[in-house]
Amino acid sequence: MPRALPSLNALLAFEAAARLGSVSRAATELHVTHGAVSRHIRALEEDLRTSLFQRQGRGLALTPAGQRLRDTSTAAFAQLRETCDELRAGKAHAPFVLGCPVSLLARWMIPRLERLMAELPDLDLHLRPQETTFDESLDGLDAAIMAGEAPWPPGWRVYPLASERIGPVASPGFAKAHRLVRSRPVTLQEQSLLHTLSRPDAWSSWAESVRLPFKRLKLEQGYPHLYHMIEAAVAGRGIAIAPEPLVADDLASGRLVAPWGFQDVRAQWILATPSRISDARAEQLAEWLKAAFNDQQG
Repeated sequence: MPRALPSLNALLAFEAAARLGSVSRAATELHVTHGAVSRHIRALEEDLRTSLFQRQGRGLALTPAGQRLRDTSTAAFAQLRETCDELRAGKAHAPFVLGCPVSLLARWMIPRLERLMAELPDLDLHLRPQETTFDESLDGLDAAIMAGEAPWPPGWRVYPLASERIGPVASPGFAKAHRLVRSRPVTLQEQSLLHTLSRPDAWSSWAESVRLPFKRLKLEQGYPHLYHMIEAAVAGRGIAIAPEPLVADDLASGRLVAPWGFQDVRAQWILATPSRISDARAEQLAEWLKAAFNDQQG
């Protein structure tokens, strides 16, 4: 059975004194007397059987044990305060703002919104399209879904969703005309390939995964967004390179074919939230997204 925690008032007094560097300032912040803070700290030291402060001139300095307890207690109290503030403001019932790349939003999220809303009825999800990369602060967002590679910004809490799987796709008519379906990937050296500025390394990553010399591939028509490139492939303009989730519905309906399937690359799909925010809804959404990605790749 775990031992009981020390007095909450003692921990509050210590944390304030350690954070502010002064017993007097801690007393002012906590609206108690100087003596009360001192007594709480002495009681805490007796409970833990270690010194937390040592005199340094006219001030106080933390001992190694005090530094360790300060870091832990400051983080814990900060999270508690944020959660309490959210609850007071009714944030637990506020809209959950999810940043989403435009192409993923149009080709994957929107077709699955009805299912998501049915399976997570209490989640008031607001989607915010994003055309550029997400900044480290995720300002204005409760979470963001994206594909990328670690390391991630230190201010993010990251929920892995699925490996990034990419592959060449084309319209059935184009594939038949150029005899792609039963050919080997080396056939691509004879084709003009579609590419997108939003995924500049996609062809090289795929070529590496199938041991095809990337320098022999000819990248011709370029498009600003993945969405535009895929639509060009559907229209028979050429062969595109695309993430599996974004073309799964087109493959199922017969609008596109993937002659060589899809390959895992180094990137992965993640849901990222600001680590400064604790929101159980993010975990719930991450579980749903992970299952949806797995269904797609199954």
